[in-house]
Formats: sequence, structure tokens, C-alpha cells
Amino acid sequence: MELSYATITSPVGTWTVEGTEFGLTRVFMPHETAPAASPRPSIPVAHAARQLDEYFAGTRTDFDVSLAETSATAFQYDVWRVLRSLPYGSVATYRRVAELAGRPRAARAVGNANHANPWPVIVPCHRVVASDGLGGYGGGEEVKRYLLALEGVEVNP
Repeated sequence: MELSYATITSPVGTWTVEGTEFGLTRVFMPHETAPAASPRPSIPVAHAARQLDEYFAGTRTDFDVSLAETSATAFQYDVWRVLRSLPYGSVATYRRVAELAGRPRAARAVGNANHANPWPVIVPCHRVVASDGLGGYGGGEEVKRYLLALEGVEVNP
């Protein structure tokens, strides 16, 4: 399967969507090195890029895109399912996500699942926060704060 790419410019940098004709395989964050955009990205990649652009413009609050299968554990898939259920403009703690994923003592593992999430923003791992503040984010604290602020959420340190 041939991969194709599309880029989206946001106030915090350039994001790159990667995928095939069957769905998205990855979203590169601004700090990551990504391949150049394809002259004619696949339909799922172009569709996801348009939706991400609308999200950054403040006109989209959820995503309707095809995600490709990826190598992950059942728990990671459970966490990502929970993340997709978190509404725009809301946050949940690592502990709460662990509870919703059926493993109440696995808050640390939720952090690892978030870090392994190949589709940031689309599978909104930025909506997971620590019980005492922001928590980590693979794209960095500035990007996480921006994404949450875009959604109207303010999290104290």
C-alpha cells in the first residue's frame, strides 16, 4: 500500500497527515520530521487534512475519518476508544480514562497509550490531564495548552 501525505499549517506549526487509500496511518506533530506533502494525497488523507484545517480554524469539533489498523495492544485500543468519546472542550484525568477503559489502576499505562497514539488531535490525547494540572504531551506543553485553549479549556499548571 502506497502512503501519501498532506500538510496543515496551524498557529503552533505544521502537521502532516499520513495514510493510504484505506485510512490514516499517522499524524505527525509540528516538532516531528515528516515527509513532504504528496501531489495527490489519497482521499482519506485529503479528507483528514481538510478536517484538521477546519479544527484549527475553530469550525470543527469532531472528526469523521477512517483510521488504518496499527500495531497496538488491546488496552491501547481501549484507551483510544475512550479518547474519541471525550467531547470537544472537555478533559479527563489519566485515572478517569483508565476507569473508562476498564482498568482503574492503569493511569500510568494511559499515559503510555497516549504517547503511542499515532493520530494526535484526531484521537484527542491532548484532552487527558493530570489530577493536579496539565500533564504531559508528546507535542510539548505549549502545543497541548494551545489545543485545549482552542477548545475553550484552561488548565492550571
